[in-house]
Amino acid sequence: MNRVLVTGGSGYLGSQVVAALLRDGRDVRATVRSLSREAGLREAVRRGGADDAGLEVVAAELLADAGWKEAVAGVEEVHHVASPIPVTQPDDPDELIVPAREGTLRVLRAARDAGVRRVVLTSSFAAVGYTPKPGAEYTEADWTDPDMPGLAAYPRSKAIAERAAWDLMADGDTELVTVNPTAIFGPTLSPVLGSSMAFIKALLDGTMTVAPRMRFGVVDVRDVADLHLRAMAAPQAAGKRYLAVADGPTRSFVELAAILRDRLGDLAALAPTAEADGPELPRPVIHNERAREELGWRPRPVETSIVESAESLRDLGLLDR
Repeated sequence: MNRVLVTGGSGYLGSQVVAALLRDGRDVRATVRSLSREAGLREAVRRGGADDAGLEVVAAELLADAGWKEAVAGVEEVHHVASPIPVTQPDDPDELIVPAREGTLRVLRAARDAGVRRVVLTSSFAAVGYTPKPGAEYTEADWTDPDMPGLAAYPRSKAIAERAAWDLMADGDTELVTVNPTAIFGPTLSPVLGSSMAFIKALLDGTMTVAPRMRFGVVDVRDVADLHLRAMAAPQAAGKRYLAVADGPTRSFVELAAILRDRLGDLAALAPTAEADGPELPRPVIHNERAREELGWRPRPVETSIVESAESLRDLGLLDR
């Protein structure tokens, strides 16, 4: 089989996708913003139980053309994972919208022009379910309205970028599939913390004294990587979106904190017990039947993802105690 390309290979999800492909015996080419990240990526995939001998690392930046023609050369499959995920929302929405949209289109154009068979794009539940609807029940048929008043920059960027991707790929031979995860947790392979692991760290170290009032779906990073591979392999996945969310009810940060306290004892003694004041929020119902029934996907329980997130922080020496 030909080499497969993973963009954003050194990221939280990207490193798990690279490791999963290498464990499957695939040769992988991964893009990083700078080759200074190569050593960290190789260490991460080894931590994920993969042999990095089949890994090639190249530099390519989402906002520049340089490197993308070479990155897709000789590749039949592309997992486009790279996209900015902020801890806080920027003052200027274009700081997220432009890289998300233009970066996605740059990668897809390069893949299309190179004759790539299929691209599996990491989108987000933010592109699906941030426009309120009666019953707060969401499937892949739903779309966030990017022009909705008051919509934050991140969900707006994801909706705009995914719409642009489908428009671009409507004609041509390269197939597109999107994976739309809810909030991603689970163990990190890298000591460089992204937004998800920063939240878990804040729950554990006392930084988050009061839990934000939010209701959201949870999915394990390893299960999102697995869904990427399944979406690439299944002929019937072409042209479809797949929501990635664990089974069961959606959660809140105060509920995640309770899981940590119950399962980890002293390690989670500082996890918040109070939630910020405010009205009771609807608890969205997010369906994962398409991924389960069409692709045989079986996500881990939320409790497993949250506990193993904390344990990976501890094992990497990223907690102060």
